[in-house]
Amino acid sequence: MVDRLANSEANSKRINVVEGCFGAAGQPLAISGRVLIGEGVLTKLCRKKPKARQFFLFNDILVYGNIVIQKKKYNKQHIIPLENVTIDSIEDEGDLRNGWLIKTPTKSFAVYAATATEKSEWMNHISKCVSDLLEKSGKAPNSEHAAVWVPDSEATVCMRCQKIKFTPVSRRHHCRKCGFVVCGPCSEKKFLLPSQSSKPVRVCEFCYEQLSSGQLSATLPPRSDSYKFPMNNVSDDDDDDDSSD
Repeated sequence: MVDRLANSEANSKRINVVEGCFGAAGQPLAISGRVLIGEGVLTKLCRKKPKARQFFLFNDILVYGNIVIQKKKYNKQHIIPLENVTIDSIEDEGDLRNGWLIKTPTKSFAVYAATATEKSEWMNHISKCVSDLLEKSGKAPNSEHAAVWVPDSEATVCMRCQKIKFTPVSRRHHCRKCGFVVCGPCSEKKFLLPSQSSKPVRVCEFCYEQLSSGQLSATLPPRSDSYKFPMNNVSDDDDDDDSSD
């Protein structure tokens, strides 16, 4: 089906519409062989709070952006190559239901669909696209992914020293390696994590020591059991004003 649609006029028109909605600030999306599989609004768990985002699934990339005018205008376009993606289901908890993790080497975050059926369809289509891409390329599934960030609301005190309380003066920071919410003194060091940035990024004291001694890889994710926070409370920082922290 995908191969038949690849060069169809209908598919080209749909992709052109998506390009138009992102405007000049967005990247060109129309390339030979690319097919728009589906689209829809998902709730994305960001650093501060859940936010509605428009997602577009293509056979080789996942695109999302902020909704300015529904079905007419989007901004802050993000493009994720699907061959780097792994997904994991998240158990329902409270008001956050029908969710799953989207994990990549550069960032990982949680999204939530409106219904269980919609969640199943998204996850099945993403898995099929990833599987097809890996089969064609002969590559192994990706085993590297960035840490998911613990949301600000989950930590009232530093998750490392367990002493400093967060206030407007004592700000929250995130370790790029483990995703913990930490205080300034516990995250003064930086370390090069090649999959996330070409420059050294903020890491907590614990991860810095582990990375420096070689006990922790700069490319592989930390142990998932290093902190037992609710699996539905994992976030991303891409559209918060203080995302550099």
